[in-house]
Amino acid sequence: MDYSFLVIMLLAFAALWFMSSRSRKQQREAADFRSNLAVGDEVMTGSGLFGTVTAIDGDVVTLESTPGSSTRWLRAAIARRSEPVVVDDEADAAPAVVEDEPVVDVPDDLSSLPPEPPATGREDRDRDNQ
Repeated sequence: MDYSFLVIMLLAFAALWFMSSRSRKQQREAADFRSNLAVGDEVMTGSGLFGTVTAIDGDVVTLESTPGSSTRWLRAAIARRSEPVVVDDEADAAPAVVEDEPVVDVPDDLSSLPPEPPATGREDRDRDNQ
């Protein structure tokens, strides 16, 4: 009797079982994470919004993305915990000036550019002849 078909079916079944067990484990870990959410956690939603958990009411989680801006999300939409954003106090300091680079003066408007020469009408004729 030829057992090659049976071996192929057994290997396919084993591969499917291993793949599904891995995804079930990931789903279980995600469910555990969502059930252990607490006020003050920094999280990211599935759509990429970062925020801080400010309130939890059953399956509804309120996130504050910027101070004073709160949005409500389903608990299932929370994808993962994120690291808190570190605020750099030196960001308000003046940028460093490189002494070796020449200073380029860029005009704010077109008033400092030379005037455009008057149109002679030749441009239109040249374009029509092409």
